[in-house]
Amino acid sequence: MPGSGSEPRSASVTRNTLRQQLADALRDEVLAGRLPAGQHVTVKEMAEQYGVSATPVREALVDLSAQGLIDLEHHRGFQVHRFTPEDFGNMVEARTLIVDSILRHAAQRILDGATPGALKSLRRRAEEAVRAARAGDLDVLIGHDLRFWRELGCLVGNPYINDMLDRVRVQSWVFTVPFLRRERDLPAALWCGHGELADAVARRDEQEARRVLAGYHEHARGLLRRFTT
Repeated sequence: MPGSGSEPRSASVTRNTLRQQLADALRDEVLAGRLPAGQHVTVKEMAEQYGVSATPVREALVDLSAQGLIDLEHHRGFQVHRFTPEDFGNMVEARTLIVDSILRHAAQRILDGATPGALKSLRRRAEEAVRAARAGDLDVLIGHDLRFWRELGCLVGNPYINDMLDRVRVQSWVFTVPFLRRERDLPAALWCGHGELADAVARRDEQEARRVLAGYHEHARGLLRRFTT
């Protein structure tokens, strides 16, 4: 974890920064499936693994609990949350409503916020996500996919909407990753319409953006049917 070579800062700032870094690192472990659903996690174990004290680890786990990724077990520590197929169906519905609401009610705000620099960055992120999806590189795809949707959400200019969408997307990946890792033809199972969506946004083509998103939502529902049959 960072700390060596950095300039002196207050103990409070250092502790909060370490807490966030640990939360990010542990979230990535959950996303990648290296901390699988149902696994018990102890503060002592994580503190030893990352070479830090127990306090920021406990705080980081509490933060992940607030994000719905970790369950706090009374007198037993922490456990990685187990999402069900019903949960995933609700996630798909929630993110569909969030994104559709963005397009329906905030179209002008997207236009106002879509500076050339923001659109260029969104297109670049889309290309990286598509490249990873076609290569079947799941770990790389997850990172680029989450960043793509964050950047798209930033065009709306409402951090609360963006945070809600990001939370649901992270949870969706946590549910799907274990199933996707079993796929023989992973690229065929991955959605790679980021570029089409970025292009539609750049052209201010709301109708095309809706068409791409409809395909994306149906892809997610198809995965759910596939995983549960």
